[in-house]
Amino acid sequence: MACVLGLDIGTTSTIGILIRLPGEVMGIVSRPMTLSAPHAGWAEEDPRQWWTNVCAILAEFRDRGVDLESIDAIGVTGMLPAVVLLDRDGELIRPSIQQSDARCGAEVRDLASEIDGDDFVRRAGNGINQQLVICKLRWLEKHEPEAFARIATVFGSYDYINWRLTGERAVEQNWALEGGFVDLAKDAVADDLVALAHIPRDALPPKSKSHAVLGKVSAQAAADTGLKAGTPVVGGAADLIASALAAGLTRRGDTLLKFGGSVDVLVAADRAEPDPRMYLDYHLVPGLFVPNGCMATGGSGLNWFVGTFGGGEAGAAADAGITIHARLDALAADLPAGADGVTVLPYFLGEKTPIHDPAARAVFSGISFSHGLGHMWRALLESYGYAIAHHVEVLNDIGHATDTYIACDGGSKSVVWMQIVSDILQRPIQLLEGHPGSCLGAAWTAAMGTALAGEWSDISRFVSNGPRIEPNPENAAVYAEGYRRYRDLYPRLFAGEAGQ
Repeated sequence: MACVLGLDIGTTSTIGILIRLPGEVMGIVSRPMTLSAPHAGWAEEDPRQWWTNVCAILAEFRDRGVDLESIDAIGVTGMLPAVVLLDRDGELIRPSIQQSDARCGAEVRDLASEIDGDDFVRRAGNGINQQLVICKLRWLEKHEPEAFARIATVFGSYDYINWRLTGERAVEQNWALEGGFVDLAKDAVADDLVALAHIPRDALPPKSKSHAVLGKVSAQAAADTGLKAGTPVVGGAADLIASALAAGLTRRGDTLLKFGGSVDVLVAADRAEPDPRMYLDYHLVPGLFVPNGCMATGGSGLNWFVGTFGGGEAGAAADAGITIHARLDALAADLPAGADGVTVLPYFLGEKTPIHDPAARAVFSGISFSHGLGHMWRALLESYGYAIAHHVEVLNDIGHATDTYIACDGGSKSVVWMQIVSDILQRPIQLLEGHPGSCLGAAWTAAMGTALAGEWSDISRFVSNGPRIEPNPENAAVYAEGYRRYRDLYPRLFAGEAGQ
């Protein structure tokens, strides 16, 4: 049976999965990534490390006895929209600017003053915010003019890996859409939108469909990786959309809560309803859309807390073989809903949806001598639950149904966190088992694009339902008041538009 490789170019790790159709996971291999933050609000990585990781992952598969030349197709997914720059010689100009990077606040304001924001969001599908590649490129023009002058190619994380695999330069459709370059009605890159980034038109490669075959593994890439030259590579997929497909997000109203390095909220929709508060992406299933929100942090915020405050009781637990995260969860579970009045804004890197404020910062409010480590941890978990509730409120206001809730990725393994989120939403949350993340969606996209698979929904063979978390109605009133405090705290502390 056919064998397909899926690669996930993630912020914290690079992951490879091999699947054998119709429904077998042959293996998963990962390598860690190094995220750099040379200044407050910055987030950068070295794309060469992504490629080194890909080669190492394939070498490990080979060491496990996999015949790499038996791989029939390749799909790549990655964080969205990272900005990768090449010069005329194909050399990297600088580190990538990651999707969570918040340096371009001034450029966002400049762009908003130059063009009609309502017209832009209707046309481009997304609002004027720090996610736009347009604004990141304007920052480079202003602050790194020598680097900006060398730009010959602009594309994303998985576009870069596709180029290393095939030699073909292209931008996948959702990178182009979230970057601000696509005229949604025409489903095409618009020259005047590219011009807003002040780059030459030919610096932006052609747009590719996610499942369309982009090219084939080159002789050089075959020598570097052990793959067979000529193996087809498809256009790829945004990581959150690939993960949503793998989670079974295929019916209108299906809502995915993705607990990774950031927390994402995604809804399947049969129509595009552009709104500046949220992002809009194409579904991998042609004809569908995925309105969504992406927080700047999530698991990364929890990991910061662990690294900073994980001593004492939590540190002692690690010596006993209990993870610090699990010990902190146990402390939080012993405390009442609402964390005895402690409220957190989890804006460690500013915040993306729905407030779009790169200048916002994290806040711990209401702490007294009566509070301890467990209160702060529980309040931090609750803060992401409140942020999810804020996203749901906005999605419903736009007109999108949020009927069923599914949770996936590493954070969903915390039963304490999932119970908190269920109690805040007062809705059941279905957990998944066997969901390896975005890499599976990338592999299935390749299988569909090369006609090795026949139905998008058949990806469900790889993932099954786990426990179902039911909300505790006794906590509804406490969390309704906690949500009110959470929503009130940001506008009282930070300048700018807060009424989203």
